[in-house]
Amino acid sequence: MLNFDEKRFLRIQSGAVSHAGGLYRALQECLEQGAENLFFLGTGGAAILMMPATQLLQRQSSLPTFLEMSAEIVLTGHQALGPKSIVVIPSLSGTTKESVAVMEYCKEKGAKIISLIGHAETPLAKGADYAFVNFAEDDTSCESFYLQSLIIALAVMHLRGEYDDFDASVQELVRLPHALLNVKKAYENQAERIAEEIKNEPYHIVTGAGSTWPEAFYYGMCILEEMQWIRTRPVHSSDFFHGTLELVEKGVSVLLFKGEDASRPLVERVERFLPDYTDKVRVFDTAEFTLEGISDEVRALISPVILATIFERVSAHLEVKRNHPLTTRRYYKRVAY
Repeated sequence: MLNFDEKRFLRIQSGAVSHAGGLYRALQECLEQGAENLFFLGTGGAAILMMPATQLLQRQSSLPTFLEMSAEIVLTGHQALGPKSIVVIPSLSGTTKESVAVMEYCKEKGAKIISLIGHAETPLAKGADYAFVNFAEDDTSCESFYLQSLIIALAVMHLRGEYDDFDASVQELVRLPHALLNVKKAYENQAERIAEEIKNEPYHIVTGAGSTWPEAFYYGMCILEEMQWIRTRPVHSSDFFHGTLELVEKGVSVLLFKGEDASRPLVERVERFLPDYTDKVRVFDTAEFTLEGISDEVRALISPVILATIFERVSAHLEVKRNHPLTTRRYYKRVAY
């Protein structure tokens, strides 16, 4: 595979799942000490990657769960944030300015802090009540954060008697990194073909629903825009027919992210509409990929993980074909802002 280290990928994703026991115990302590709600407070892409876990808890657990903008909550406050709050802060670097600031703010409020970071000797590692370090880099961080936040959601639900299959699900997730590696290998040629097809597109509409919407949002904003300087319009499939459809015409590229949860019909509705109006529709359907040892129940939880895995391959080819390394920036961490 192009510019890919198989051992590093397996080590990082296995490392994410290996925190299951520690995350469970940390959440158990917090709940036993009287925690009454949970906040996911990340910044930028790391915050987006917490969205599927937030959705799962909001829809299937009675524990009040919030996803807020770190920089904003420091300015506005939140009536539910206090000594009975669990706050999860993801940051690959462990130094993200807005995330460090929100950690200090939440600590002043008496909340318990769980940090998910890539480096130990950093402010978010040292300042958290529970720090979980799993080294990753930009090309491997999506799956790592998705998996860790999913484990958090499942652990909370299990501890509250709302999910019976935590141990069995974790055992499946232990097998997942090797299954994902096989997905990457099988998708390599198609990823190169897609990269060739889209390398000169001026912009893309990117859409998904349910747990695939965060990945659509993330890939548009954090990869195509930040790392390739390609304009995008990420839009939730349920909103597609309330504005964005008027941008569709011949020659407009639309990327559809289809998952395996209950929201799949929302993407399929967009899929049915598009062929009559544009000749550039590309559908990425997680149901098409074989994941040996993974049940249908767990597959429904990991659609964004699968999409992140295949799009990493697309990105690897895209940077070569466009002669635009994914690490190239004009402004991000280059100038003061």
